[in-house]
Amino acid sequence: MSIHHFLSFGVAAAVLASAAGAQAQAPAEFYKGKTVTMVIGSAPGGGYDALGRAVARHLPKHIPGNPTLVPQNMSGAGGIIPGNHLYRAAAKDGTVIGTVNNTVPFEPMFGTKEATYDATQFNWLGTPSVEIGLVALWNTSKVNNIDDLRKIEINVGASGANSTPSFYARLLNETLGAKMKIVVGYPGQNEAFLAMERGELDGYPSTFYSALTSTRPEWLRDKKVKLIVQYGPMKLAALPDVPFAPDLLTKDEDKALLNVAFAPLAIGRPFLMPPGVPADRVAAMRKAFEDVFKDPEFIAEANKLQLSVDTPRTGEQLQKEIETAYKAPPELLARLRRLAQQ
Repeated sequence: MSIHHFLSFGVAAAVLASAAGAQAQAPAEFYKGKTVTMVIGSAPGGGYDALGRAVARHLPKHIPGNPTLVPQNMSGAGGIIPGNHLYRAAAKDGTVIGTVNNTVPFEPMFGTKEATYDATQFNWLGTPSVEIGLVALWNTSKVNNIDDLRKIEINVGASGANSTPSFYARLLNETLGAKMKIVVGYPGQNEAFLAMERGELDGYPSTFYSALTSTRPEWLRDKKVKLIVQYGPMKLAALPDVPFAPDLLTKDEDKALLNVAFAPLAIGRPFLMPPGVPADRVAAMRKAFEDVFKDPEFIAEANKLQLSVDTPRTGEQLQKEIETAYKAPPELLARLRRLAQQ
């Protein structure tokens, strides 16, 4: 063996030994002195950004080794760009975590070609809450209950034909027999809310109770809106008199459709790690998220920011929810794709 080959062999052996050593490190030893990047899959200033940064302030003390944590916003294509990044480009050693819009894990299931990741291969870490959707109508609307919603056509706002509000409006129209006419062109929920106040729209088909209490508390206090139906993984205890969509269905195939369609709501505001991260680091990070969601200081800050953190779910629960959705029968998934892409 020449001296050149000998040195090359030695360098390669050293690199392999170093890599093996890193893999063998306990999580506390690995994370000590490290910087962990949190990819926040949305633009600055929104709800996901506020929650991600609140978690980032409290999470390091719960991670073994207490690394530094740096938030980094990455938005685009409704969260698909950060989803692709976390799957393909992000480091897979445990130094990158992320939070994405709850529709992102299901984009491939809905047939979105730009989503080139396998959501079941991510390491899901947990969520501080689930989401419950509401059909909220302005007080002047002729619709007062679910029966009226089935008889009277009303205008509801959405950003685009393939947006989340449009999808849930079509879903409820098909399964409940509702007569919501979707009016597109409103950039977001706030613009649609303003249109309701101006009398341009009857309502909005996909708002959350937490959004109403944090952005329009006077609407509920002064009875400016009527909540016609709620939907999602569970019935909201704070709204016992608002009908729960799954309770209104009689066909098993419609109930099965809602179960899968509500999967994004059931995973709330999810946090994740890329695929391929060593199992012990995933376990340590999942435990850290469980602990931060119970942390009184985090909860106090989240409440001050009017962020919903009252129904936490573990990484294992999110993993199961996502895997179950992808195992749905082909005919059910085809029906979902039809409703999602119109």
